[in-house]
Amino acid sequence: MLRSFQQRYWLVGMSALAVFICYIDRVNISVAIIPMAETHGWSPQTQGLVLSSFFVGYLLLQVVGGRLSDRFGGKIVLGWGVVLWSLFTILTPLAASTSIAVLIATRILMGMGEAVTYPSIYSLFVRWLPTAERGRAMGFTNSGIPIGTAFALIVTPLIVSKWGWEWAFYGFGAIGIAWFVLWQLTVSHDPAHHPLITDTELKHITQDEKPDSDAPTPPISAFLKSKAIWAIIVAHFCNNWSLYLLLSWLPTYINKGLGVDYASVGLFTMVPFLVSFVFYNLAGSIADKMIRGGMPVGKVRKIMQSISAGSMTLTLLVVGYSTNVWMAIAIMSVGNALGSFAIGGFVVNHMDVAPRHAGTVMGITNTFATIPGIIGVYAAGAILELTNSWLLVFQIAAGVTFIGLLFYLAFASSEREFE
Repeated sequence: MLRSFQQRYWLVGMSALAVFICYIDRVNISVAIIPMAETHGWSPQTQGLVLSSFFVGYLLLQVVGGRLSDRFGGKIVLGWGVVLWSLFTILTPLAASTSIAVLIATRILMGMGEAVTYPSIYSLFVRWLPTAERGRAMGFTNSGIPIGTAFALIVTPLIVSKWGWEWAFYGFGAIGIAWFVLWQLTVSHDPAHHPLITDTELKHITQDEKPDSDAPTPPISAFLKSKAIWAIIVAHFCNNWSLYLLLSWLPTYINKGLGVDYASVGLFTMVPFLVSFVFYNLAGSIADKMIRGGMPVGKVRKIMQSISAGSMTLTLLVVGYSTNVWMAIAIMSVGNALGSFAIGGFVVNHMDVAPRHAGTVMGITNTFATIPGIIGVYAAGAILELTNSWLLVFQIAAGVTFIGLLFYLAFASSEREFE
C-alpha cells in the first residue's frame, strides 16, 4: 500500500504543511500584539518595529539557505529551519516579558529559521517534480499561506481569551517540533534515494533533466547580471509589499480602522485568505494546463502575472474607501482571488531560468522580497501614527504593485540561462 502511494505527493503535502506552520507562527503575533500593546502601552510605531523585526532575520539567511539546500539537500535545511523557528516561537512570551530589545532579538532569530523555507522547498521540487507539475505543486504548497494565516487569525483570539496570549506561542511552536519528527521519518532529499518509491513514479519524475547536486553554483554576481532574474526580484518585492502589509496590519485595520470588536477580528480577516487557498490551487492548475496545451512557458508566466498584479493594484487603490467591514472584506477577497494567479507567474519562474540552482535563486529573490516586510510594515505603522490614514497606506502599496507588473512584463523570460 505504501509503495503504491505517489511519494512526490507526500513531499508536496509535507512542504505545504511546513508553510502552514510557518505562517501560523508568523501571523499569530499580528493578532496577539493587540492585547500585548495594551498591556505594555506600545505605540503604533513600536508595534510596527516589533512586527517588522522578524523580517530582518528572514532576510539574513535567504541566500545561505538556498545555497545550502542546493548543495546538501532541502530535506536537511528545511527540517532544521522548522526546529529553529519553532523554538524561538515558544520563547517569544519570555522575551516579551523581559524587554522590547530581547523580544526584537527573538523575532529576528525566528525569522532566520523561517528564511530557509522557500529556498529549500524550491530545491526539493526541482528534483522531485516534472516542469508541467510545478505550478500545481507550488499552488498547493502556497495554500499553506492563507490556511495558516486564517487558522492563526481564528484560533489565536480564542486562545488569548481562554488562556492568555502566551499560549498561542507555546502551542503553535510545539506543532513545528511534531512536524520535524514526521519529516525526518518519511522524506528523502531526492526520489532516487526514497526507499518506497516505485520504478514507475521514478521514471515519471525523471522525464525532465534533473539538477546535479554537484554542479558548481555560479557566484551571486552572475545571477544579478540577468534581466530575467531581476524581473523576478522586482515582481517578488512588489508582490510581498502588499502581502506583508496585509499579514501584519489587516487585523489592526479591521479592529481599529473599521471598528470590529477584537473577538470577531479573526472571523472577518480569515475570509480573503480562505479565498486565496482556493485560487492558489486553481491558478497553479490553470498554468500547468496552459503549458501542457502547448502555450509557450514565457507567455503563460506573463499572462498569469498580469492577472495577479493588475487585480491587486485595483484592490489596493479602492479598499481604503470602504465604509464598512463587509465592503472591505469583499474587495480584498476579489483581490486575493485574482492575486493568487502569481503562482503561475513569477512564483515558479525561478525554476525556468535556473533549474539547477532554484534554491539559490529563490534565496536571492526572497532576500529582496523580504525588504518590504521591514520597511513597508514599519512605514505603515509610522504613517498611521502621523496621519491615521489607512487610505494612504493601501494606495502606496498599489503604486508599488503596479511598478512591479510593468517591470516584469518588460524583462521576464522563461528561457534557461544557467546550467
